[in-house]
Amino acid sequence: MQNRLSISLKNVEIWLIGIVGTLIAINLNLVSRVDHPTNFYVYILFLVTVYLLLKEKANQLNLESNLLSSITGTFLIALVFIYSFFQINIGFLFLFPPLLSGFGIALLASGYRGLKQYKRELWLLGFLTIRNFMIMNKLDLTLVTAKFSTVILWYTGFKVNRSGVMIHLPTGSVEVYSACSGIDLIIDLLSLAVLFIYLLNLSWQQKIMIPIVAACLGFVINGFRVALMAILVAQGDNQAFEYWHLGDGSLIFSTVASLFLCCFCWFLLSRNEKESKNSINYSK
Repeated sequence: MQNRLSISLKNVEIWLIGIVGTLIAINLNLVSRVDHPTNFYVYILFLVTVYLLLKEKANQLNLESNLLSSITGTFLIALVFIYSFFQINIGFLFLFPPLLSGFGIALLASGYRGLKQYKRELWLLGFLTIRNFMIMNKLDLTLVTAKFSTVILWYTGFKVNRSGVMIHLPTGSVEVYSACSGIDLIIDLLSLAVLFIYLLNLSWQQKIMIPIVAACLGFVINGFRVALMAILVAQGDNQAFEYWHLGDGSLIFSTVASLFLCCFCWFLLSRNEKESKNSINYSK
């Protein structure tokens, strides 16, 4: 009896692993269709995090489902398959594949009663849905970015003036488009902040602080990037402009922003560790 039970559980696990692998491939394929350069890598980070969280508690998961849960889970997964293979052009459907996939697998594996086991993982997949919404409905920060970059140039000694989203230097001008407004970098840093919140041992005040710092970092660093673009245009250095605007140089600013955010989180962790040591020493 026990042998049959173990064999059936192994079969269930094999089926689940196969379905999960297929859904991961489908979701990554859907992401690759979106014109957002870092979206694919952010998805991989989130999926790896979900995998690590599940692996950590794999032996504690209750893999018991029922007919209704299995039907619902199969239906949700079928929606993802249909949307992917038939490429249905319904904008809002793009938001939900990660979350539908997560709920579908959770229902197949553990039923309605077992959903609470996957609370953290479903929240992470839910944020990917929120991220998709933010990408589809981006805030227009062009004017604010143009103003901020103008202030940077003015404080660094350049003769600069602005008209709308145009930044004028004596020998050249640049226009701040929506793609250069910094919203993409802000969304990426907010995504990284969510991962830190879920993975690190932080207080609730710090969990509120990290997304705020992430958004501010993205905006400020992009403001310096736009200021650099204006300087390069004014100098007539088109090759350098293309490098920092569209080439590998544009990724350097994203990397720097991510490193700053990582350093900030490391500072918070170091501070928490010192406070915990001090409290232990004080209690002794």
